[in-house]
Amino acid sequence: MARIPEAFRPGPIVDRSGRVLGQHQGLPCYTIGQRRGLGIAAAEPLYVLAIDPERNALIVGPARELGHSALLAEDVNWVAGVAPARPVPATVVIRLHGREAPATVEPLPGQRARVAFARPQRDITPGQAAVFYDGDVVLGGGVIVRAEDETSS
Repeated sequence: MARIPEAFRPGPIVDRSGRVLGQHQGLPCYTIGQRRGLGIAAAEPLYVLAIDPERNALIVGPARELGHSALLAEDVNWVAGVAPARPVPATVVIRLHGREAPATVEPLPGQRARVAFARPQRDITPGQAAVFYDGDVVLGGGVIVRAEDETSS
């Protein structure tokens, strides 16, 4: 906190419609999917759905609003030294001790890749790693830039 005190500025906690529900203590204190420690009361449990640094806002909602079907990763490194020529089936891990999830990994220009999951994933978090596997073999990995939905590009 001493190194970047501006990152710990309080700001609004809002729902997807933009309604202010409370105030957060600084965006670095929260992660996608977090339920505890929000400090707001609601009729049903609320989870962190997104973190919006441009507005210094924390977006929350019920569990049914969690999850995205795809992600964009950058700084992708391929173990083979070169990206595959076409999309490849893989299992992808998006958290340090996360479960593998079936997906298709599409190499993109500029050391990027788009990962389309077979089922929506709840905890796609920008800044975390995404690692691509073929069985026990690591294909590559990169840094998550953003969660997307199937229609995003």
